[in-house]
Amino acid sequence: MTVKNKFLINLPNYLIVFVLLCGGLLISSCNEQARGFALPEGNIEKGKATYKRLACNECHSISNIEWKGGKDSLKVHLGGKVSTQKSYGDLVTSVINPSHKVAPRYKVKTATEGDLSKMKNYNEVMTVQELIDLVTFLQSEYHVIVPPTKYYPYY
Repeated sequence: MTVKNKFLINLPNYLIVFVLLCGGLLISSCNEQARGFALPEGNIEKGKATYKRLACNECHSISNIEWKGGKDSLKVHLGGKVSTQKSYGDLVTSVINPSHKVAPRYKVKTATEGDLSKMKNYNEVMTVQELIDLVTFLQSEYHVIVPPTKYYPYY
């Protein structure tokens, strides 16, 4: 038997392995929470305490926590009903690198200086555990809703 014939005989085996690998990659990419950055489970109550201790409510408003208003009178709303899920990775990134993505509605002089967020850098004053708890708290404040649609059937 020649090398070419051996390859042709084993071709179905190679195809099966290839299909299984592609299927595994496809299935693993369907998990929404697998995207981004994953940290251990956090504590919502401790995250709420961190939110208050770091005075996040001077610039950010969130339900059930009094907004104190800072020197800039900036009020960026967090949480509530949203049409897309705020992933854990998105929230971690927003805390440790707030200038990574600034929402267009906040790209005004009050929220940014140039293209950079005015949000203070907390990377050296917050522990990793506080970050984990804070992000767990923030994620619990977002509630995904399906936006209403008005589809009319075609006849």
